[in-house]
Amino acid sequence: MTVKIGIIGCGGIANGKHMPALKKVKEAEMVAFCDIIPDRAEKAKADFGDEGSAVYTDYKELLKDENIDVIHVCTPNISHAEISIAAMEAGKHVMCEKPMAKTTAEAQAMIDASKRTGKKLTIGYQNRFRQDSAYLHTVCENKELGDIYYAKAKAIRRRAVPTWGVFLDEEAQGGGPLIDIGTHALDLTLWMMNNYKPKYAVGNAYHKLSGRKNAANAWGPWDPEKFTVEDSAIGFITMENGATIVLEASWALNTLDVGEAKTVLCGTEGGADMEKGLRINGETYGKLYEKHVQLEAGGVDFYDGAQDDPAYAEAKQWIDSVLNDTEPVVKPEQALVVTRILEAIYKSSETGQPVYFD
Repeated sequence: MTVKIGIIGCGGIANGKHMPALKKVKEAEMVAFCDIIPDRAEKAKADFGDEGSAVYTDYKELLKDENIDVIHVCTPNISHAEISIAAMEAGKHVMCEKPMAKTTAEAQAMIDASKRTGKKLTIGYQNRFRQDSAYLHTVCENKELGDIYYAKAKAIRRRAVPTWGVFLDEEAQGGGPLIDIGTHALDLTLWMMNNYKPKYAVGNAYHKLSGRKNAANAWGPWDPEKFTVEDSAIGFITMENGATIVLEASWALNTLDVGEAKTVLCGTEGGADMEKGLRINGETYGKLYEKHVQLEAGGVDFYDGAQDDPAYAEAKQWIDSVLNDTEPVVKPEQALVVTRILEAIYKSSETGQPVYFD
């Protein structure tokens, strides 16, 4: 059986992750492409569809196609909820790119729509599907680290501000690095801890380097006039069970301690981090130990073992969940908690006060 898919939003994330990954899944067929810029939709059809694929500039017209089973929402954050809800109301299962939504209310409305329509909903947190993430999650599931009571969620870039699309537009995106890449680090950390009950959050979103002209940057200088989101943000989250998470996110920060979508975990029986590969640490027989996990098969010249392709792994399990009517790995209720925490950190930064959860 083949799952027929419609792509809404044919920009960077669709071309960089969703469409190439789906092209590798034999049970998936991309039959419709939609973008407000016609040339982008046409190019997506040429690269990932076939002669029979449809092209749209209005997603509402695409949703009228009863042959489409699944929608991938790859638009700016401001429209995630609107399009996802409309797609589920039209009888489609939905994979929505991260973050789930700009606000908690929008995210909750998406979950309500999923329950009301009986359609599956998942969010694009592909970093769960990396080899190091999968291995560490097994370690955590087996309680090898014990009770994890302190963690760091890390998404730090020194100078890598995305200067295309609407990334710098606060209205369209809802925020900068915190909601863009901090969301991945926080999702990984909560997933490892299996703890989705925050008590309160406090934090600061900074606009310290965004006003600089001709700044050094991986994608060229940004326009300070258009840089309306934060350039970095730090959050402190206390969970109901007393566990603590420190969340660090930046596109531009004067530091050499960089790393993206990484987590550090400290438990009663051991710890783990992704700083120099995957490392597990602990104490046995009165001595401390440090274990470096070898994730590549190796042992053969010119071959390092299976390649780590989290985008494909994400797409494959998602399509399998639709075909087999099983629960996707990323549950919308989990993604909702990520959105709640990020929204609380932004609110705390605005008010200077901690934000308590109900």
